[in-house]
Amino acid sequence: MAYYLGIDGGGSKTTCAVGDDSSLLATATAGPSNITRVGEVRAREALQQAIREACAAAQIDPRQVFSACAGVAGAGREEIASTVRNIVAEIIPGEIEVVGDMAIALEAAFGAGPGVIVIAGTGSIAYARNARGETARAGGWGYAISDEGSAHWIGRSVVQALLHTVDHAAGDGRPAPEAAESLPLFRKLKAIWSVSSLDEFVRKANANPDFAELFPAIVAAGDAGDELAQRELTMAGGVLARLVRVVCQVFRREKPEISAIPLAMAGGVFRHSPRVREVFAEDVRKFDPRIVTNSQIVEPVVGALQIARSRFVSGAI
Repeated sequence: MAYYLGIDGGGSKTTCAVGDDSSLLATATAGPSNITRVGEVRAREALQQAIREACAAAQIDPRQVFSACAGVAGAGREEIASTVRNIVAEIIPGEIEVVGDMAIALEAAFGAGPGVIVIAGTGSIAYARNARGETARAGGWGYAISDEGSAHWIGRSVVQALLHTVDHAAGDGRPAPEAAESLPLFRKLKAIWSVSSLDEFVRKANANPDFAELFPAIVAAGDAGDELAQRELTMAGGVLARLVRVVCQVFRREKPEISAIPLAMAGGVFRHSPRVREVFAEDVRKFDPRIVTNSQIVEPVVGALQIARSRFVSGAI
């Protein structure tokens, strides 16, 4: 029996799937493994934990894996791809391919066919492929300068908006700490960061924190009617839709032009925020009525497993 392994290595979690020639046998989840964000040591811990736990759940030894595919952000940089490959090779003797996270998400959504995938998790990116195999991407240049509409982007945007609100209240004569404490969302985010004052909150925000960890509280606040949270989630849906506008240019090069452009979503932002999903879907429909959005959220790890399986079956490995 041949066994295959797929990995989706993200900035918040790492998911590993084990399968045979036709079936998914088991999955396991560990911590983040985005090397750029968490470093090689933590990435190694998460990747190897996820592999061992998935193999244990599938009742196989990691040494029985014939081939593996890991999808990670930054795989286009050889130093990132090589590091991930070496980490996985420490416990899997089979062939290992490292590709971008968008490649496994596209595979999970469309197989070898054309389409657009937009990932909005800790980071974000849009990726498209036409029927001729030509590709285009937008976004995904990293949390410090890009990743529009991601959980990190949303968390940072909400913090900025909260502080602007405090500025306006202070301008009306209220002390800034008092103005901040009057905002329920500020109090929730302050608790998540385990700080006790506005000054500590500001210092935390300027110390390169994990803004993505604020995302669940922001979604909950928006669902409860918080206008600031709702506004920023709406903006996230809009900026993600604009990424689609960029990558859809690849379909204009097809002759004749296709009548429908399939689009799929992946990542925790889409999964957990109905507002982001709805705004995103509405905006892309306005841009191009040919776009057909799949409402089901894609599981990229399934694509990684499919790539590992197909590479072996086709003889590429």
